[in-house]
Amino acid sequence: MRFLLDDEQREFARSLDSMLTAADTPTAVRAWAAGDTAPGRALWSRLAEAGVFALAVPERHDGLGPLPVELAVAFTELGRHAVPGPVVETVSAAAFLDRLDDAAAAAWLPQIASGKAVVSLCLPAAGSPYALDPDAADAVLVVEGDTVRLAETAGPVQPSADPARRLARPLGGTVLAQGPAVAAAAAHAAEVAALATAAQSLGLGRALLDRTVEYVKQRTQFGVAIGSFQAVKHRLADTLIALEFAQPLLHSAALALAEGADHRSAEVAAAKVTAGEAAYAAARTALQLHGAVGYTEELDLALWIRKARPLRDAWGTPAACRARVLAS
Repeated sequence: MRFLLDDEQREFARSLDSMLTAADTPTAVRAWAAGDTAPGRALWSRLAEAGVFALAVPERHDGLGPLPVELAVAFTELGRHAVPGPVVETVSAAAFLDRLDDAAAAAWLPQIASGKAVVSLCLPAAGSPYALDPDAADAVLVVEGDTVRLAETAGPVQPSADPARRLARPLGGTVLAQGPAVAAAAAHAAEVAALATAAQSLGLGRALLDRTVEYVKQRTQFGVAIGSFQAVKHRLADTLIALEFAQPLLHSAALALAEGADHRSAEVAAAKVTAGEAAYAAARTALQLHGAVGYTEELDLALWIRKARPLRDAWGTPAACRARVLAS
């Protein structure tokens, strides 16, 4: 099995990194948390132009995919820049609709590929009764058992540990489809969501590590940079090792999903728990080594730190992922 990215995939990652850096993503994150989704939607359009959402949509519906490996590459960069909005939910909704192969797929998939439609997906069977950012989405799909409905209203927004993640229980709506195909499509969508979230976590962890390394080079104590202390070096080395360990697991899971391998569920679960725990550890390291300044809302670091734990628990808690691995 090949774990290394090819030249085209690495160039894709570099181009997304450059675009998101130039787009001043932290400003869009802060606006999204304050309820102003316009900067985030503008960023969304640029991601669509780069082909990010088309990676989850098949060619017959104006997409480029499904391409799980490229999707993992893209979402690692989205996590590195803390992109706001239901990006994971939109690509998993595309995976869900693709498996239904009905009028709903023909109606929504081209819009998802082009970035015109922001879609949130709620799968209570996957561990959460909440939809992410349903108040900002163009459509909210709710799957309960073998039934999927298009929610009528977003429902009251709930507080979240991350202000840029807006959660709500969608209400009402019309039934789009029923039957065994719905449950099977939902299971596939949950795997795509877990993979994309694992990639987001990996990118988030790397961003936190990079920012912390730069900080400990500049902050001095007793006349020397705090990064010269052995205790600080060890903490950063442990963080790096955890993130490096998650990388091959993520690529292996993406390949297993692309090939439809029988063991793909366990591969995705292993990648999700490893990347999620590594990112959460990176957040704790960043907070400790930044000291009191790490708590401040004014420092952009908080935008990454506050996402680490929600991402760790979204689309499969560590306990649930470990149980899936052990059961395989």
